[in-house]
Amino acid sequence: MSETHSFTVGYVRHEMQGPLPPPVAESGAVKWMRENLFSSWLNAILTVVSLFVIWWVLSHTLPWMLAGVWSASSLTDCRNILAERGYSSGACWAVITERWPQLIFGFYPSELYWRPILAFVLLIGAVAPVLYTSLPRKMLWFSLIYPLIAYYLLWGGSVWTPVMLAVGFSLVGMGGTLASNKSGFFFGVLIAILIFLLMFFDPLSALLNVMGGIAGLFSADSVRLSPMIGSLALRDLFPLMPTLSDLLGSIAPIGLESVTSREIGGFLLALVIGLSAIVFSMPLGILLALGRQSDLFIINKVCVTFIEVIRGIPLIVWLFTASTLLNYFLPPGTTFDLILRVIIMVTFFAAAYIAEVIRGGLAALPKGQYEGADSLGLDYWQSMRLIILPQALKISIPGIVNTFIGLFKDTVLVVFIGLLDPIGFINLIRATVEWNGIYWELYIFVGLCFFLFCFFMSRYSQYLERKLRTDHR
Repeated sequence: MSETHSFTVGYVRHEMQGPLPPPVAESGAVKWMRENLFSSWLNAILTVVSLFVIWWVLSHTLPWMLAGVWSASSLTDCRNILAERGYSSGACWAVITERWPQLIFGFYPSELYWRPILAFVLLIGAVAPVLYTSLPRKMLWFSLIYPLIAYYLLWGGSVWTPVMLAVGFSLVGMGGTLASNKSGFFFGVLIAILIFLLMFFDPLSALLNVMGGIAGLFSADSVRLSPMIGSLALRDLFPLMPTLSDLLGSIAPIGLESVTSREIGGFLLALVIGLSAIVFSMPLGILLALGRQSDLFIINKVCVTFIEVIRGIPLIVWLFTASTLLNYFLPPGTTFDLILRVIIMVTFFAAAYIAEVIRGGLAALPKGQYEGADSLGLDYWQSMRLIILPQALKISIPGIVNTFIGLFKDTVLVVFIGLLDPIGFINLIRATVEWNGIYWELYIFVGLCFFLFCFFMSRYSQYLERKLRTDHR
């Protein structure tokens, strides 16, 4: 019987066949083009029109760019070289190779270029642990002291100035650690700030001059009244009293060659103003956002007034204010660095916008998050630090980065108050006899520099959003 039925049944499959290849229209580049470029007749028309526009633009720009001259001493030399090569037109990239130090460093001494370059390299190391949490947290200590290192490298001078600044900020921080003890918090911070001011400044002189400036606003003879009150300086009463940094500098004169702010220009100036404003506007914007939502009447109204006044006036007006009006409240003969004034104004301007972006994130959180924090027995600052602010900042990432990108690009407005940013140097270069008449090459170079930094900020924000995403999409 077994021998009779030992044959193999013909219609029973013993091996599975391999999968057939998908249709050509449902895989690879053809599928992508069908889904993204030709999914409908309207998309097909728009695709064809877009391809024609791209072809027209590239056909007119690529030959001009590729035929460019990289070595010439003037625009006339560029045109002669192009004519010898048989080109009717072409880019004169030689202006970049000739003048790139001015576009990048301004009038910074050429023998000291290593200082801003080193500051930029150290900036990467200082920013890395802040942007990427996978790095060791101990590197954040370097991030905290980096602003003082960058200031010392860029401006030079006595080494005791940044050292005393570090000591002063440490004293303020130590005073702030008394926050757990409410009775000692006020006195700790007040004493720390007072010691910090006595290290560098003349507080009585500044206070009297501010009072004189305010009184001068209501006086018919304000020009005479303000300097008269401001001249009652502490250094006039005690002319032999030096600051602590001056005293240490006289004992041990250690430092680098000083560089004035007027020598800092080009893209270096844009980085100094833009990055400083970004760093300082973020914590200030968070405090303003929390203050605007505060139930305390005075704090709420002060924050609301600050935000609305700053946002309601164009940035260029605030820059002119920093350039002219702030000197009115300073003691006679006092020099307040223009770049520092611009950084302060740009920081305030950005902080007002950041505050509104973060306030939107706070308003987007459901009420249950606040109630949950209260149910855990957390106080106000604990709930904000551990529960509310992390979620609000996550929601606000696109708006915050958009504000930072706009702020970084708006640094070119400083050209209107006499600071030579990249746009200012473009005007200076075009005003020379050698390069009079050149346009696109300089603007393309400056635009590319700004694009690289803004593109990095945009890509990092997308990376941060993907990292903090809690859903499973």
